[in-house]
Amino acid sequence: MFRSLSNYNYRVWFIGALVSNVGAWMQATTQNWVVLTQLTDNDAVAVGITMALQFGPQLVLVPITGLIADRFDRRTILFFTQSSLMLLGTALGLLLLLGHAELWHLYLFALLLGIVNAIDGPARQTFVSDLVSEHNMANAVALNSASFNAARLIGPAVAGLLIVLIGSGWVFIVNAFTFIGVLIALAMLNSSRLRRMPRAPRSRGQFVEGFRYVSKRPDLIVVFIIVFLVGAFAMNFPIVSSTMAVEFGRGAGEYGLLSSILAIGSLSGALLAARRERARFGVIIIAVGGLGVASLISALMPSFWTFAASVIFIGFAAVTMLTTANGFVQTTTEPAVRGRVMALYMAILMGGTPVGAPIVGWVANAMGPRWALGVAAVAGLVGFAIGVGWLVIAHELRLQPHPQARWRLVLTHSGRPLSALIEAESLDGRIDGVRMPVPTTTTPIAVVSENRVTPEEFSEQVALTSPIPLPKYQRERAEAEAAEGAGRR
Repeated sequence: MFRSLSNYNYRVWFIGALVSNVGAWMQATTQNWVVLTQLTDNDAVAVGITMALQFGPQLVLVPITGLIADRFDRRTILFFTQSSLMLLGTALGLLLLLGHAELWHLYLFALLLGIVNAIDGPARQTFVSDLVSEHNMANAVALNSASFNAARLIGPAVAGLLIVLIGSGWVFIVNAFTFIGVLIALAMLNSSRLRRMPRAPRSRGQFVEGFRYVSKRPDLIVVFIIVFLVGAFAMNFPIVSSTMAVEFGRGAGEYGLLSSILAIGSLSGALLAARRERARFGVIIIAVGGLGVASLISALMPSFWTFAASVIFIGFAAVTMLTTANGFVQTTTEPAVRGRVMALYMAILMGGTPVGAPIVGWVANAMGPRWALGVAAVAGLVGFAIGVGWLVIAHELRLQPHPQARWRLVLTHSGRPLSALIEAESLDGRIDGVRMPVPTTTTPIAVVSENRVTPEEFSEQVALTSPIPLPKYQRERAEAEAAEGAGRR
């Protein structure tokens, strides 16, 4: 689960990013609470507009930001973006502390934050490939998600406490100091041990190369559609949690607690994803269906604490889906266009928010936050249907009765038809779909085939009866000597 942490560079980066992520979650929680309760009168649409401004640049700037990640040194890019984010947090914190902050200031801050994050996102996501080997990339991506969600477990709860104790402005100042952690980590990296990925050459059409690559990969297109639906309509938890906290008559502390409880499930999903050897398409489909069901259950919860318990499952399903999708896209994409493809991925994930967040905010205002959760449930179930539908059509996915077992159903696809499944079962010791017990004897049994022995255990009998293959020249010499001996007789 934690194998990538044996790498010095990744370990240093992981620790620095964790500190920075805690601050980022503190800032995000405080930002939405300030808009909802201090600068407006519980206006969920204003929160939605803030989120739209923050994530809109990810969609608009995708051709440029992806090329930046492929063309320039990612470590240098991260130095620039993390420093800029630190300055932005400091500026907004001072505005709040001095009492000059207005709603348009928050909108402008969200827009600038979105522009910097649009450059930072693809570089930070693909920087993993500079730190670890190709074999450990899926694990490193999952651990990045674990770091992000561990910070989500800590940051919102701390933010809710600090808002009550010292005020919103100081939370932004504290966040600005957390960026020092990631800047120190970047400075401490061993440059000689960084992997040098191929950089994108200057050529015509390089801005749209990522779009061309994805257009030839229908599996990536399906993943992007699912990610868009989830990002636009199912990942607006700041809107849902803040409005649900108000509906249950709770304050900033309980609002921050909801985000932390969500992170329990999120962290669990990320760590389980880290245990998997590779990111699988089927896990994405199952997880997005689970997200739809979990959102529907949460919408029906009668009290604050039952709702809080149910969001654990939302976090688990959402992060399992997103972590697996991220790993699938990165590990199956050519290194030369990985930055542009990841920029497109981030644009679809984050850029869906300007579409979905105002709609979900309007639904929460007009019909209540439970209906906003209903929108998330529909988005998850539609994504599940799209994924299963593509598998059925593209891979000829079929649920068929087993010809040798009347009541047994088997799942087949174009890569493994029913005939191949039956043949595999026959070689696996199954009869009518049931694995037969292996007979136990006092004498070990060895299978001898093509001069190779594969015994269950080594034994004297196997040693005495197993042929020993000879090198070619020794075999020819033995045959010549045998022929010569026969001639003498």
